[in-house]
Amino acid sequence: MKDLLQQLIRARSTLDTGEQAAAEVIATHFQRYGVDCRIDSWDRNRANVIARVPSAGKRPGLLFVCHLDVVGPGEDPWTYPAFEGREVNGKVYGRGAVDMKGPIAAAIGAICEVVASGAELQGDIVFAATAGEETDSAGVQRFAADLSRLTKPAGVIIPEPTDLAVITAHRGLFWLEITTRGRAVHSSMPQRGVNAIVSMRRVIEELERYEVDFPPHPELGKCSVSINTIRGGEAMNIVPDRCSIGVDVRTLPGQNTDAIRYDVERMLARLTAEVPRFEATLSVVRCAGAMETDPDCEFVQGFCSAVDVDLTNAIGFTTDAPHLAPLGAPIVIYGPGKPNQCHQVDEHIAVADLEAGQACFKEVLLRFLT
Repeated sequence: MKDLLQQLIRARSTLDTGEQAAAEVIATHFQRYGVDCRIDSWDRNRANVIARVPSAGKRPGLLFVCHLDVVGPGEDPWTYPAFEGREVNGKVYGRGAVDMKGPIAAAIGAICEVVASGAELQGDIVFAATAGEETDSAGVQRFAADLSRLTKPAGVIIPEPTDLAVITAHRGLFWLEITTRGRAVHSSMPQRGVNAIVSMRRVIEELERYEVDFPPHPELGKCSVSINTIRGGEAMNIVPDRCSIGVDVRTLPGQNTDAIRYDVERMLARLTAEVPRFEATLSVVRCAGAMETDPDCEFVQGFCSAVDVDLTNAIGFTTDAPHLAPLGAPIVIYGPGKPNQCHQVDEHIAVADLEAGQACFKEVLLRFLT
C-alpha cells in the first residue's frame, strides 16, 4: 500500500499533466490481483480508471469513487520534492499524499486484500478514480453518464481525507465571474476613459454587503460568499477597460443557485441604472451541489458500526459526491489523513493512518459483502 502511494505521487497528476499516468499505476496494481480494470482516456492525457470485483450477486454492492488529480505544488519551497513520495519518520511526503492518493491507496489495499483472501463476496465491489475533481469534475461527470449500467449499490464511499471521521453532509459550490467593462485611454487623460477597476470597486462594495437569503444548516452553518480572484489592467499608463473577479459561493443542501444568480444579476442591473457609464456581465464558471445523507439510514448506521464511529459529521468543502446522487444510494465521505494537510506545502500522511484506513475499509467490505 505504501509503495502504491509513492508510485501515485510520482505519477504527477496536476492540471497541466493530466491523470493518465496515475490511472495506469492503479490499473497495473489491480491487474496483479486479477481484478478486472479499464482506463477511460480522452484529450491525450485525461483519464478515469474503473475496476470491478464480481460476486455471487445476492446483495447490493459497494461503490468507491475517488479523484486522481491533485493541485499544483505552489511556489513556496518544499522540504522534500513534491512529486517524489519520500518516506521520513513514518510519514510519506508529496503532493496528493493526503488529497487524495493516500486514501486511494488505503481503499485499493483493502479491496486487494479481500480479493487475495478468497472471501466469497455476495455483492460486487466497483472502484472508480476520476479526473478533474479539483477543477471541473470532468471525470466524475463522464463516469456518471454511465451510471445506468450500475446496479444500485448498498452505498457509495468517497475516500477523501477525513481523519477517519464519517461525513454525511457537505456544502456545494457556485463559482461566478463578474466582468466590468470600461474604455481604455492614456492614463495622462483618465477623465476621457472609463476605468473598469473603479467600476469593479462598486461591485465589490455591493458583494461585501450581500447576504444570501437562505436559512442556516444545523451543521454547515450559513451560505458563504467570498471574492477570491481579481484581474485587471494591462500597463501603468493605460486606463483599464476590463476587470474581472471570481466569486466563490458555498451553498447548502436544498439551496437553489438560480436565486443567487438572480440576486447578482439584479444588483448589476441596479448599478447600471445608477452609475454613469457602468457596464458589467456575469457568468457561471462552475456549479456543484451540496450533499446530505440521512445519518440514521441503514447503510450509514452499518458503516459507522464497521469503523467503530458513534457520530457523523459535516464538512465545509465540496466533493464529487453530488454527481453520484442519480444512483439513489446513500453516500458517505470517509478516509485516512488529516484534512488540514490538503493543498499545503510539505503535504504528508502518516503510514500508521494509511494502515488504519486500509483496515477500516476492509472491515466495511466484509461487513456489507460477506
